[in-house]
Amino acid sequence: MDYVEITVSTSSLGADAVSDEMLRLGAMGTQILDRADLPDPEKPVHNWELMDQSVIDNMPEDVQVKAWYSEEETPVILEKLRSFLPTLRESCHFDLGTLEVSVQSVQDTDWNENWKKYYKPFRAGKHLVIKPSWETWDAQEGDLIIELDPGMAFGTGTHETTALCVELIEDYYKGGTLLDVGTGSGILALCAAKLGAENITAVDIDPDAVRVAKENAERNGVADKIDVREGDLIQGLDASFDFAAANILAPIVKLLLPPMYKHTVKGGLFICSGILKEQEEDVCDAIEKAGYTLLEVRRKNDWVAMAARKD
Repeated sequence: MDYVEITVSTSSLGADAVSDEMLRLGAMGTQILDRADLPDPEKPVHNWELMDQSVIDNMPEDVQVKAWYSEEETPVILEKLRSFLPTLRESCHFDLGTLEVSVQSVQDTDWNENWKKYYKPFRAGKHLVIKPSWETWDAQEGDLIIELDPGMAFGTGTHETTALCVELIEDYYKGGTLLDVGTGSGILALCAAKLGAENITAVDIDPDAVRVAKENAERNGVADKIDVREGDLIQGLDASFDFAAANILAPIVKLLLPPMYKHTVKGGLFICSGILKEQEEDVCDAIEKAGYTLLEVRRKNDWVAMAARKD
C-alpha cells in the first residue's frame, strides 16, 4: 500500500505542537528531525560519538516534522493542516519557522523503516543507556541498558525534556511507589524500573501509547513492575505515591499540580518537565501555591525541569 508523507518545516519549539496536531489528524506516525537533538561532534560526551557522522550531515537544516497518511485521506488532511498552522502561529509567542508544507508519496517499507537510521544508542544520566533493539552497545560496568522501540509516534528520550526527567529520577528516586503521568513510550517508567522501582503506575490517554509502553516493558523484562493503564492524567487513581514524574507541557503541569499533591505521600517527590524557560517562573509559583517545596530547577537549552517535595 502507498502512503503520503506530509512534512512541515518549523522550529525546535514548534515541533511538538505540529506533531501533536498531525497525530490528532490521524497520522500513522510522526518523526521529528531536529539537529538540536543530535550531539555536537566537536564536544562528544559519553557514547554519543558512536553516531555515524553521515547521520548528522544528512539532517535537514530546519526542523522537520514528518507524518504519514493513507493516500485517500490526503486532500482533507492538507486542508485541515493548512487551516491549523496560521492559528498556531497566532497563538504562540515564539518563532515557529516557515511552517511550509510539502507532500510526497512513499512506499510502506520506506516510512516504516526510514526513521530508524536517526535513532542510535545514547547515555541518559550517569548509568542509564537507551538503545534501540537493532543496535549494539559496548556496555561498561554499571550500565543499566534499556531497549526502547518507540514506534513512530512516541519519544526516544533524546529530547531535552525527557533527558532532564531521566536525570532527576536518577538523582532523586530513593525507593517506593512511582507514578509516570503521560508515559508515551514508557521511557521514564522503564528508567525507574532499572533503577530499582518495583511498584510503578504508568498512565497515558493514548491507547497506542499504552500498547507501546506495555511492549517495551515486556521487552525489558520489567512488565511485572509496571502497571501501564489508559487514563486522563490521574483521573480514576485512588492511590498515593512516593514519587511522581510528568513530562508534559507547562499548562498541563499547572493543571496537574493540585490533584497530584493529594496523591503524593508526605515527603514524596514530584518531577516535572516539558516547560519552556519563559514559563519557568510561572510553574515555580504554581508548584509552591500547590503546597510543594521546590528543590531544584534544572535547564537544558530552552527547556526546564523541576523537582519538588511535599512536606
